[in-house]
Amino acid sequence: CDAVFHLVSTTLPRSSNENPGYDVETNVVSTINLLDCARRSGVARIVFASSGGTVYGQPRQIPIPETHPTDPLCSYGISKLSIEKYLHLYQELHGLDYRILRFSNPFGERQRISMAQGAVAVFLYKALRREVIEIWGDGSVVRDYFYVGNAVSAMLAALEHRGRGRVFNIGAGQGLSLNELLDRIERILGRDVERRYVAGRAFDVAANVLDTTFARDELGWTIRTSFDDGLVLTCDWMKGLAA
Repeated sequence: CDAVFHLVSTTLPRSSNENPGYDVETNVVSTINLLDCARRSGVARIVFASSGGTVYGQPRQIPIPETHPTDPLCSYGISKLSIEKYLHLYQELHGLDYRILRFSNPFGERQRISMAQGAVAVFLYKALRREVIEIWGDGSVVRDYFYVGNAVSAMLAALEHRGRGRVFNIGAGQGLSLNELLDRIERILGRDVERRYVAGRAFDVAANVLDTTFARDELGWTIRTSFDDGLVLTCDWMKGLAA
């Protein structure tokens, strides 16, 4: 095995603060075990799926560059950042090469609805089933949503990358509020969806949009599938589940 794509996470941002010890044991410690196995097995590179949505914490500027301070507000983000640091350590100690992709909010076919992770998938599934959609806060929270096919192309670019830099933001580079997201869903369904607004969450920052300039310049990566086209593809796949 020449390379490993590390995509595993046992926790979600919304629940990680409930048991930080479990988060560290199952994600950080398990990743160290993975890195030890990788170096013993002669793996040349790790490509790690980090979180551009949580490692930065409260944004000081929008869009957020890779050089932005990292002050996560949830254990999930701290664990992701810890893994980034251990990747750097293993490169320094053992020569294990790595690339880190700080994803914003990917969505697309085969996303696990049961995990309740990802506003696009959860909202779309409920809308297809004509269920009430609950929104944390007033719906003004802005996130950087992008289609999963673009995430895959970024991972493949990171696998082959031979240039400078090891940490890259990957996202659409533009944001949508939760209300705007629901507007887009209503547009492709051709009907209104029922919304219910509930109390906001303490760890949710008001806006998170990533600056992807470095990925464009260094990886040669850009968005190939637009949000709207990705939403249609996801909807077509999801109709079978929601029937």
